[in-house]
Amino acid sequence: MTEMIGIYMFIGALILLLLGFPVAFAFGTVAIIVAYFTPDLGLEVFNLLPFRIYGIMQNFTLIAVPLFIFMGLVLEKSKIAENMLVSVGELFGNIRGGLAVSTVIVGAVLAASTGIVGASVVMMSVISLPIMIKYGYSKKLATGTIAASGTLGQIIPPSIVLIIIGDVMSISVGDLFKAAVGPSLVLVGFYIAYILILSFINPSVAPAIKDNSKPRSQVVKEAIVSIIPPMILIVAVLGSIFFGIASPTESAAIGALGAIILTIVTKTFKFETLKYASIETVKLTGMIFMILIGATAFSLVFNESGAADLVLEFFEEDVGNQWIFIATAMITIFLLGFFVDFLEISFIVLPILVPIVESFNIDPIWFAILVAMNLQASFLTPPFGFALFYLKGAAGDKVSTSDIYKGVLPFIALQILTLFVLIFYPDIINIF
Repeated sequence: MTEMIGIYMFIGALILLLLGFPVAFAFGTVAIIVAYFTPDLGLEVFNLLPFRIYGIMQNFTLIAVPLFIFMGLVLEKSKIAENMLVSVGELFGNIRGGLAVSTVIVGAVLAASTGIVGASVVMMSVISLPIMIKYGYSKKLATGTIAASGTLGQIIPPSIVLIIIGDVMSISVGDLFKAAVGPSLVLVGFYIAYILILSFINPSVAPAIKDNSKPRSQVVKEAIVSIIPPMILIVAVLGSIFFGIASPTESAAIGALGAIILTIVTKTFKFETLKYASIETVKLTGMIFMILIGATAFSLVFNESGAADLVLEFFEEDVGNQWIFIATAMITIFLLGFFVDFLEISFIVLPILVPIVESFNIDPIWFAILVAMNLQASFLTPPFGFALFYLKGAAGDKVSTSDIYKGVLPFIALQILTLFVLIFYPDIINIF
């Protein structure tokens, strides 16, 4: 009966999500229904919930979430990121696939300075997509590049995903940030290599742009000037973490203040920007923490029912092989990514896997990076990948849904390839 409770809970949550229920309420509702109809549990199990919610409220690490969101929104609204995208696009546009390569590079810089997938995808869709289509780029390559580049914020520090995973797995967020740099560079390298190879084999999918309206020296200068402000912020935020000067939460505060200072220095500061960033930060943070509370209720019932112990027992005694566990965990997370996003997987599935990771003596940081890389794919996998929705919404009739779906498939394959590289070459996480 106990093992069936866990299955019923996941099936019930998935059904409610597919019916359009808000994530937090879907998990909370399933927890209440299962607890009520399970004689050994009852609603008394939720007597522990206020203590867990209070623990969330006191969690110092999670304070970094709204601060990094605020930092990203300020940079997005102030046009600093937009100017960088245009300038770097002009710099690389004269080589085959150059516009797509510049989109990946800017996506990586945006990921390290904003980390907000929706903002990055929408901005690149509005700016880069029309230019690529205008100069004859394949719509599949253009949309795939934009969607994949926009999701780099899920793995490149300072990533909200890494902060949440670090908190759930009780490991240092700073160590996770350091460990994620190597895999991030590998993934970005695969993206760029794919674009260059494809455009070399078939020049028609990504032709070079012959634009002599500006001197080359001016184009280079504009690109350097546009990329310096966000790079300063990246060095300040990540440097303070990597050199042990500040904790991730403290560096998030540095980033939030630094973003405001950058807008003042670049003369793009407006009180409307500050108001917009503050309100949107409250909205996004409220959504994340409501999901966390719903997931906490779900986990409470799941654990108290004994289902978590059965999962642990199954892998320890019946399977007894860490590689089978890793393969099962990665496949499960990847398949769940087709239907639910990274928050639900992080808050619901990951806590179940943590005891098993400990029992097999698997390096928790390495496993966390594998999970983060896998979760990034959840933004790209049809039919519910959020990056696909953002891209289609911003692009309108310029591209079809079919173009987007076909365009992201090679990049999903590259993410899976990166995952295999990390599994067989785990030392990549020790570059820094």
